[in-house]
Amino acid sequence: MYQKIMVPVDLAHQDRLSKALDTAADLAKHYGGSLHFVGVTTGTPSEVAHTPAEYAEKLKAFAEAEGAKRGLTADSKAYTSHDPAVDLSEKLLQAIDDSGCDLVVMASHLPGLPEHVFASHAGAVASHTGVSVFVVR
Repeated sequence: MYQKIMVPVDLAHQDRLSKALDTAADLAKHYGGSLHFVGVTTGTPSEVAHTPAEYAEKLKAFAEAEGAKRGLTADSKAYTSHDPAVDLSEKLLQAIDDSGCDLVVMASHLPGLPEHVFASHAGAVASHTGVSVFVVR
């Protein structure tokens, strides 16, 4: 049913991704699919990487490690944005189109006051794509 599962990751918060990573891996194993990790970075130095190329290498290493750890085929693609916090939903929608994935498994957080004012990225992605989106808290 699901052949290519896209998993957006924030390399600055890898410690918060375990449930989403486990869920995506379980679904990929169940359906014989692969994982496609996507990250969005800025063009300026950040706490994760000094350049977009360095970020892409770190994301690739993350994907390879996750794939090996879970016995799955995994790849990655990094996207660059002037302001990832603002452009994240748009970049994830672009990644869905670019990758040809048929499922997105996204980590989320418990909703709070900001979610009553600002739309969530997971909600925006689910509202504007034709593929299934599984939001994991």
